[in-house]
Amino acid sequence: MYAQQIKTGARRLKSLAEMEPQERAFQEHVDAGSKIEPKDWMPDGYRKTLIRQISQHAHSEIVGQLPEANWISRAPTLERKAILLAKVQDEAGHGLYLYCAAETLGISRDQMLEQLHNGQAKYSSIFNYPTLTWADVGMIGWLVDGAAIMNQVPLQRCSYGPYSRAMVRVCKEESFHQRQGYDSLIKLCRHGTAAQKEMAQDALNRWWWPALMMFGPPDGESVHSAQSMAWKIKQNTNDELRQKFVDQTVPQADYLGLEVPDPDLRWNDARGSYDFGEIDWEEFHRVLGGDGPCNRQRLEDRVRAWEDGAWFRDGLMAHANKKADQKSLGRADAA
Repeated sequence: MYAQQIKTGARRLKSLAEMEPQERAFQEHVDAGSKIEPKDWMPDGYRKTLIRQISQHAHSEIVGQLPEANWISRAPTLERKAILLAKVQDEAGHGLYLYCAAETLGISRDQMLEQLHNGQAKYSSIFNYPTLTWADVGMIGWLVDGAAIMNQVPLQRCSYGPYSRAMVRVCKEESFHQRQGYDSLIKLCRHGTAAQKEMAQDALNRWWWPALMMFGPPDGESVHSAQSMAWKIKQNTNDELRQKFVDQTVPQADYLGLEVPDPDLRWNDARGSYDFGEIDWEEFHRVLGGDGPCNRQRLEDRVRAWEDGAWFRDGLMAHANKKADQKSLGRADAA
């Protein structure tokens, strides 16, 4: 893999011959398909890349609860309410798995949450868009969770063991979420009224392009992709995953009777896949930079939840400290 020097943009990856012995041994271990565990030696850049990626992934799961939680009290049936409650609870669990995986790299959960709250850490830009109708909830399940699965299934083969293992359960649950969202849209589009189908089409018009942005910037502009792939943190480029998502999703839209809002979308016989239009990357960077429809609201909600839960965290710590003191006193008495 490293027989030749690799270039990407302004960054050049080192060849094996240029690496120090410890770094070379690490890279050969990764190239052989072996897992890196928390106590193993790893380059500082590998550790930092994982902390950035896993923490942002965890933040996305937690912030991602907010758009759907907006509809828990307004779900159209008791069954849909129960399904949505379970889904939002699953997302909280995903965040927990991922925060735990990141903590094995030497960063605390409090540090990660502080970085989220002060704007230092990012989360997926998709969660800065509003859920205006019930169809948006189905669209998140179908498109957003569908894109997440496309990103996350390869992460089950990530070179870092704790992240890889966490993703096994996450992917199983996200697959269920995607089917739940699509089932909801089938009810609206194939068994519902004309107004309900129109509501679904409106939701698709608003969520399609942000869903394509979830895979990150195009390969030529991606700062981290080449190194992450060399370290086997990532398995595919952003554009590869985006193309796979489009090819999988367009036939599903056809089945629903919905029109993908892209006048340039067409099947390419020569490539055996769909051609699609240019993404508005200015919007992507603007939303990621904090200027999306709901950026301020999302962060305010997370900070408020953190502050409102301070009494509970304090109580847990007081209880834990009391238990520790009692245990220490018991040992002293025994001596």
